[in-house]
Amino acid sequence: MTERPEPGSAPPPRDRERPGFFSRHRRAELTLLGALVAVGFVYFVVPQIAGLGPTLRRLRTGDGWWLALGVGLEAVSIAGEIGLLRDVFSQRGSKLGWRISYEITLAGGAATKILATAGAGGIALTVWALRAAGLPAADVAAGMVCYEILTYAVYMGALVIFGLGLWLGIFAGTAPLGITLIPALFGLAVITIVVSMLFIDVPTERYLLRRAEASHGRARRWWQRAAALPRSLQEGLHAALAMVRRRDPAVLWPLVAWGFDIGTLWTSFQAFGHAPPVAVLVMGYYVGTLANTLPLPGGIGGVEGGMIGSFLAFGVNGGLAVLAVLAYRTISYWLPTVPGAIAYVRLRHQVRNSGGPEQVTAASPATLAPATAPGVAEPPATSVA
Repeated sequence: MTERPEPGSAPPPRDRERPGFFSRHRRAELTLLGALVAVGFVYFVVPQIAGLGPTLRRLRTGDGWWLALGVGLEAVSIAGEIGLLRDVFSQRGSKLGWRISYEITLAGGAATKILATAGAGGIALTVWALRAAGLPAADVAAGMVCYEILTYAVYMGALVIFGLGLWLGIFAGTAPLGITLIPALFGLAVITIVVSMLFIDVPTERYLLRRAEASHGRARRWWQRAAALPRSLQEGLHAALAMVRRRDPAVLWPLVAWGFDIGTLWTSFQAFGHAPPVAVLVMGYYVGTLANTLPLPGGIGGVEGGMIGSFLAFGVNGGLAVLAVLAYRTISYWLPTVPGAIAYVRLRHQVRNSGGPEQVTAASPATLAPATAPGVAEPPATSVA
């Protein structure tokens, strides 16, 4: 029998909303997903690679000059990311120096690689660092949307151009449906949805708010966050299009960042044999990179498996694909991670001891926000190991 409260006593507290099944079993789900990815890689990819052990031992036989060139190209790619961050936020009344832009970019890149959450870890760390440097929250939010739009416009555009080009026979190379037409349609859908926010942001926002009002608990909060996206995307698009219309050289930085990173992959193929056709190289790179969204520990294995599987589907020799992808990932993943971790430590040290990262505004030296200022929260301790 249920006990009744004594007269005059406070009513019993209401039970907190019980999390759903998926929330309560998140760790088990991620473990299962990781296991399925590993099993799929072993079952579908490894059998197609003749002599995996000897193949891996051949890593030491790669042409050192080609690999050294790859290191140089990767450095230029990182410089493209640094330049884009610096120039985008220079459009918003603040002038970031090259040094702080370097530290934020490297630290954010390390967080992205280690957390493997489709860039969310890097975005969170970048936002924290920019806020700590004294930039207003509204400018940081708008600048980050513009930055991401410029960056991923190249990504989605490449999927459409090279995917459809291979499928239609315009570019040289085989054209498996799953890694040409389908990624191209995905990229086209993303571009269409984002660009549509220039015209239907208000009705979309109203629809999402109505869904939020009709929902409860976690779902309500999710719809409320989603309702903020249409307006943010529209503001970011206007900022990006304004840079394009005035022919701002900053819009070329994403091409430098993506292009020279793909160049590093090309040199890795050349170090062990011959690179595949350009369109195949680009599609194998971008389709494989999508695996970075998988919640694998440290992001290790997802991109490698995705790229190797993509190149195998294109008919690239299995041993060559393994050697090239592992060499490329050694250069692009591991080499920037150590300086990225150092940059993160430097950023935290500057925020704690000198009020914030070095920054210069367009008009005068900035008054940097202290680490305890409102709205400047510490980034998660797990952002960079």
